[in-house]
Amino acid sequence: MTKVLIGPAYPLRGGIADFNHALALAYHKQNHKSKIYTFSLQYPGFLFPGKTQFAESEKPQNLDIAVTINSLNPLNWFLVAQKIIKEKPEYIIIQYWTPFMAPCFGTIARRIKKRTGAKIIGIMHNVIPHESIPMERLLTKYFVKSCDGFITMSESVLSDLNQFTDNPNRKNSPHPIYDIFGDKVSKPDAIKHLNLSTNYKYILFFGIIRRYKGLDLLLNALANEKLKNHKLKLIVAGEFYEDRSYYDKIIDRLNLK
Repeated sequence: MTKVLIGPAYPLRGGIADFNHALALAYHKQNHKSKIYTFSLQYPGFLFPGKTQFAESEKPQNLDIAVTINSLNPLNWFLVAQKIIKEKPEYIIIQYWTPFMAPCFGTIARRIKKRTGAKIIGIMHNVIPHESIPMERLLTKYFVKSCDGFITMSESVLSDLNQFTDNPNRKNSPHPIYDIFGDKVSKPDAIKHLNLSTNYKYILFFGIIRRYKGLDLLLNALANEKLKNHKLKLIVAGEFYEDRSYYDKIIDRLNLK
């Protein structure tokens, strides 16, 4: 029986797409059949703050990915549910991170539950969103009520679930370490490859840059007197999803250039 995963995946990019790929590959390595249903339309362009929603890399091997979900089209949700029902899934795993997806995911889940005995498991990356949207609590409750159980990856998110459900079928399991980005290299080899000086220790801030990620807190921490005599450099490696000048002003004010 197929394990069906719902959420971002290739050709989309991002951390949750990587998570779905890693989960599907883990099933593949254990000789379990899985299929990812991902978006043909995830966000309308005007709502997406980055340069592109799409990956530049090749499609991950050994993955069965159906690019079919339109997050804005209710008719599409019923059609996707019907396709999943035909898979005769053992259970459905839905990646949840924003209330924006609650109507789509909650409707697909309810339709599947009416027609099959498959259990719906929500992997809750967030329960309360980092950035507020209108009616977020009602939307999240709609999705949560469609699930038979939950997996969280932090105790705080596990606790947040209490605001929406008393369902006891929940487990916290810390975020796994990815093994999908290639082999490890030694620190000397990495420093040489990146053409960095061996005279410094490096701190890496990696990923998209939005206010809730805390880059401003890290910059302020680097100005602490206790760190002034340490040879430290910060590498910010990621795309700005907001105005970079906010951070440049902090760097200038704290003399961190």
